[in-house]
Amino acid sequence: MSQRRRSRRAVDGVLLLDKPSGLSSNQALQQARRLFDAAKAGHTGTLDPLASGLLPLTFGEATKFAQQLLDADKTYLARVHLGTTTTTGDAEGDTLRVRPVDVDRTTIDDALVHFCGEIEQVPPMYSALKHQGRPLYELAREGRQIARPPRRVTIHWLSLQAVELPCFDIEVRCSKGTYVRTLAEDIGEALGCGAHLSALRRTAIGPLTVDRAVTLAQLEAAGSGQRDAFLAATDSLLSELPEIRLDAVDSGIVRHGGSLARNLSPGALFRLVAPDGFIGLGRADDAGRLWPKRLVAIGGDQDSRCND
Repeated sequence: MSQRRRSRRAVDGVLLLDKPSGLSSNQALQQARRLFDAAKAGHTGTLDPLASGLLPLTFGEATKFAQQLLDADKTYLARVHLGTTTTTGDAEGDTLRVRPVDVDRTTIDDALVHFCGEIEQVPPMYSALKHQGRPLYELAREGRQIARPPRRVTIHWLSLQAVELPCFDIEVRCSKGTYVRTLAEDIGEALGCGAHLSALRRTAIGPLTVDRAVTLAQLEAAGSGQRDAFLAATDSLLSELPEIRLDAVDSGIVRHGGSLARNLSPGALFRLVAPDGFIGLGRADDAGRLWPKRLVAIGGDQDSRCND
């Protein structure tokens, strides 16, 4: 008879991980999950293996609120290598073409201006977007090219940090759905020499910043009894949302799926706090009433999805 698998711990909270380059987001997640011996874990949007930096990991009840970060703006430091284009748009791909580089700092600065604000991007073939149920990167590896309609994204901030030709460094703050690889390629084409992304580091997602993150090495070095101290509260993913405090009666109504009469802005989201602490995410309907959208479990058996 096979030995029964030992149950993992119930761990709730958010870990701000500084992912190293060379690991996939899932590999980093699984290493952290092992260290915490956590029963349930997820991440809030992937980083390519090439990239390093902020990767918020969610454990237990916090996994229910990961979507808030998927929709948040992101900030990156990126190194763009001019003159060489690759199959993947970054340093992990094969070289497609090499062209001479004849630019200076002023030329680069002038080009960046045209990529600020709302722009259109064609998603790369080497991406997780799906075509007829299959990820594009699988089709790309088979040598297939699929037409991809352009998508509108927003570049909130684009700043030239350093120039050491044929490379330059930029800082970019962008909306969800932005591919920094594609941004590097498009800037290279605007400069007439092509480019690829040679390094990428994510420094912020919404209100969360990498200077508050810990590394896998730091987690490894900490004792098993000390690692939980690295976890932020479950509602830290919702810190930018306005808070509504509920008394015991109103929190009971919300916890059972009911609504509350409020004069709220239709569609607005709120962090809900009861006398015993954070209970979940609320949403206002068209009449300004407050409804539960997603709640933390009580005793492990409450349905956490309400009015999605």
